[in-house]
Amino acid sequence: MFIGFFYKLKDARVPVSLREYLTLLEAVEKGVAGYSVEDFYYLARATLVKDERNLDKFDQVFGAHFKGLASLADAGAEISAEIPEEWLSKLAEKYLSEEEKAQIQSLGGWDKLMETLKQRLEEQQKRHQGGNKWIGTAGTSPFGAYGYNPEGVRIGQDKSRHRRAVKVWDKREFRNLDDSVEIGTRNIKVALRKLRKWARTGAADELDLAGTIRSTARQGWLDVQMRPERHNAVKVLMLFDIGGSMDDYIRICEELFSAVKTEFKHLEYYYFHNCPYEGLWRDNARRRSEQISTLDVINTYSSDYKLVFVGDATMSPYEITYPGGSVEHWNMEAGQVWMQRLLDHFNHAAWINPQPEKWWHYTPSIQLLHKMMAGRMYPLTLEGLDRMTGELNR
Repeated sequence: MFIGFFYKLKDARVPVSLREYLTLLEAVEKGVAGYSVEDFYYLARATLVKDERNLDKFDQVFGAHFKGLASLADAGAEISAEIPEEWLSKLAEKYLSEEEKAQIQSLGGWDKLMETLKQRLEEQQKRHQGGNKWIGTAGTSPFGAYGYNPEGVRIGQDKSRHRRAVKVWDKREFRNLDDSVEIGTRNIKVALRKLRKWARTGAADELDLAGTIRSTARQGWLDVQMRPERHNAVKVLMLFDIGGSMDDYIRICEELFSAVKTEFKHLEYYYFHNCPYEGLWRDNARRRSEQISTLDVINTYSSDYKLVFVGDATMSPYEITYPGGSVEHWNMEAGQVWMQRLLDHFNHAAWINPQPEKWWHYTPSIQLLHKMMAGRMYPLTLEGLDRMTGELNR
């Protein structure tokens, strides 16, 4: 039963090791989960999942392997359970008073429950609401959604109202952390957390408990020690392409910007259009009148800042390779000249491209900038951000 679960996790690309699998078996052998399927679920998740982005994959594999509701909802599916009978018998707990038990009679035993469920799935031809037999909503049948039965199987319901269904792990609370789903502010933060370097700077206003204990033991009297608060010391300079074809990516870039502002205390940002030239700006509404010299930006920020470009890199190749190639003004020097100056100054740099990576080779300008970045261009996905943080941490 468990070895199949282990291989299915592997197939789903959940990085579970043999050592973790043996730890799970040891915990089960020692009775850590008892006879509760839900306790076993939490034990297995805590033992086998190291990265929160894999929690949703784990939930899906667990539900499929142990015959969760996803498989039971299929009328043609074979209804069976690999969960030991000893466990299932312990799950048949009654939460009703004696009077309520007389009014709502549960079906006896797992086998009878599953047998009846299969029969009703085959017989029922339409939606049903209320009542105590058919698979529907708001009733007391053991099957369906938004009803009440102590030994029920929940089908077609996004959450448990009464927490009485035998199986409850189909909620998939962590689906927005999965690195294969649409990116959002929350999971961008998860991806960016690898780009951290903790340091204690500033005033000593936090109690140093370990230092206080050591100093008190050494001195023989209470000697309170304080220390500066710990902050993320990584410094980030972000240059955002804005306008034109980037309008299609406004929402996802806003989410990226929101996540970055939360994660990094030392963050500076500027805007450009298509390719950086001699001027950058902070306020897009005043981009004509309040530009900041790119040379001033280079001279203002030290080389230990992590430089991150954000743009789709989609433009005419002339905007990169020729003077006067800009579509907005006459640039005396080509965009690639300014790109090279930025890359020469900052020790670590990367480019985030919101366009799907599979399209990059169709656009000459993307190929040009990809080459200038020495391959350090990454898609705006969780996997891409993962690769980017790994590169910037070198």
